[in-house]
Amino acid sequence: MNLKPTMQAAIQNSLGGPEVLEVVDIPRPEPRTNEVLVRVHAASLNPTDWKHRANGGFLGDPPFVLGWDVSGLVEAVGVGVARFQPGDEVFGMLSYPFGHGSHAEYVAAPARVFTKKPAALDHVQAAALPLVSLTAWQALIENADLQPGQRVLVHAAGGGVGHIAVQIAKARGAYVIGTASAAKHDFLRGLGIDEAIDYRTQDFAEVAKDVDAVLDTIGGDTSTRSLRTLRPGGIVVSILPVGSYDFYREAERLGVRAVRMLVDSSRADLGSIAELAEAGQLRATIAETFPLGRIADAHRLGETGRTAGKIVITRE
Repeated sequence: MNLKPTMQAAIQNSLGGPEVLEVVDIPRPEPRTNEVLVRVHAASLNPTDWKHRANGGFLGDPPFVLGWDVSGLVEAVGVGVARFQPGDEVFGMLSYPFGHGSHAEYVAAPARVFTKKPAALDHVQAAALPLVSLTAWQALIENADLQPGQRVLVHAAGGGVGHIAVQIAKARGAYVIGTASAAKHDFLRGLGIDEAIDYRTQDFAEVAKDVDAVLDTIGGDTSTRSLRTLRPGGIVVSILPVGSYDFYREAERLGVRAVRMLVDSSRADLGSIAELAEAGQLRATIAETFPLGRIADAHRLGETGRTAGKIVITRE
């Protein structure tokens, strides 16, 4: 009798707190046409994971396995895959939002969402990068068209997306201003930030002036207030894809631009990110690592909002 291979995965059968996550054996996927099967060595945790765990978000009702970031080893390739072969070390972001499933021992996904893992990074470092770096890259480079010498404001600069955005902007030759609690200012200076604003004691809209581009990771009133920091023709890119239309109306009134976006898988963008990592210009700060069996503890830590950098899930 042929028994299908299984794997361990962090699955949930209901919405709720971290306690709904269960690490159980489920069928191991097989790569379909143009897909690769990756043996997951590390997969990071992002705010979107605990938001979907609690509320369903784009995914609706469970059961589902969360996780979009992955770094690992190609185990098998499907028909039509020419770019990779078994044994290749790869990293990438599963198609967001419906390609989730990296919080498991194996994941099957389209070959186009992966690229070769930078040799300069281990799997923990590589797994921490894709979603946050693609978000920052697409916001600052594709949407804002950030140029050398321009001024950029990054909100929550000490967070997952924020601390990567600071490095991408500095690599681009920009002057970088970031908001963060005072406790994270030394961390940001270590990343090369030019100016740090303590959002608890300072009004960023009064402090930051003549800004060319703002990366808004917070949404709500922050999106609209950020428009006041821009010089004529400047842009606020919010990574919160849904919000009040007042954001656009106020931008039009002020003669500036307002954009909302959602991260998308892109081999070309991931390749540019890999080049920055290989050149030593981009590194994710790792707040803590957890084995897959302790993924609920990882969610609990992430939800405190007090970490600097990324939380990464590793194989047992």
